[in-house]
Amino acid sequence: MFYLKDAESERLKYRPLNEADISLWMKFLDDPISTKYFPKLPLSVEERAQSWIKSQLLRYNEGSYGMTAIIRKKDNTFVGQCGLLKQEVDGIPEVEVGYHLFRQFCGMGYATEASRHFKEYAFKQNLADSIISIIHEHNLPSQAVAKRNGMSVDKRTVWKDMNVIIFRAFA
Repeated sequence: MFYLKDAESERLKYRPLNEADISLWMKFLDDPISTKYFPKLPLSVEERAQSWIKSQLLRYNEGSYGMTAIIRKKDNTFVGQCGLLKQEVDGIPEVEVGYHLFRQFCGMGYATEASRHFKEYAFKQNLADSIISIIHEHNLPSQAVAKRNGMSVDKRTVWKDMNVIIFRAFA
């Protein structure tokens, strides 16, 4: 079951992902700049997009949250994804706010607005005492979003074979 109902922020609204979003997500995954800090997988872009969307649908059904479509209100454009994810980092269960925007929508404040919305939602719903973002150590734009979202560096670690920085905010 999807964890949000009629969710929106100032310029954005959020809806569950669905299989119709696979073709849109293929465009994101086919952009080497947008996916520069993603784990490398031996799958085609189509297979990765199908797997990604299906894993979010599974998260909804299992109650482990999931990424959502970010829709720009003024023209109903799909600008990316944001959401809460149950993760495990260094053997500790965590709640993460994750975000991915199509490159043409970066630099407009959408990632900050969306991630702030989800962080505040998690705290209002008492989902966790703290929220993290797992960010590749070289992904400076995502680190800047985390900082604008009131998060600070908690630690550096290896997660899914990548050197990452864990940003954290407390309720």
